[in-house]
Amino acid sequence: MLIAVDAAAAEPLYLQIRNQIVAGIATGQLEPGQSLPSVRSLASDLGINLHTVNKAYAVLRDEGYVRMRGRAGAVIADPAAADRADADASAQVKMEDDLFKLALAFRARGGARGQFLEAAAAQAARAYGVMEDAEPAPRPTRKKKAADGSSVAAAGAGTSSVAVAAAAAGEAVVPQ
Repeated sequence: MLIAVDAAAAEPLYLQIRNQIVAGIATGQLEPGQSLPSVRSLASDLGINLHTVNKAYAVLRDEGYVRMRGRAGAVIADPAAADRADADASAQVKMEDDLFKLALAFRARGGARGQFLEAAAAQAARAYGVMEDAEPAPRPTRKKKAADGSSVAAAGAGTSSVAVAAAAAGEAVVPQ
């Protein structure tokens, strides 16, 4: 698995690392018991501070995705382990809270309930591989005023941070 970061992205570097590792676990690219690179090694490969990688690993540990094995490093946790029950329950509560906040924000911008549910269902289908060849859902267009005062439709910012990251920043490989 390849991990890449984009220093120019709005998302903090530690979250970029965390999100890519979670995606690797979800898609089966990273399996329970598999070792992650050492903090020092990953930081060096990505050209970032080792404390940034350490924070990403700490968040993953706190969320139950990885186990820290002292000097042996971080390994992917087994989702079937009994001690994951508490982490799974708190992850469920956090997910529901995040979805609620997203729904409120969408409604505040004038979005309809059906549009939100359709977009959420499409993203869930992408995450679970139902639509493996599907393109990301199109971003809604917004009207912007051009310099001459006319309205111009502009698509939402949808540049893939992975595409930008591969070109702009260092990359690191997670052993398989």
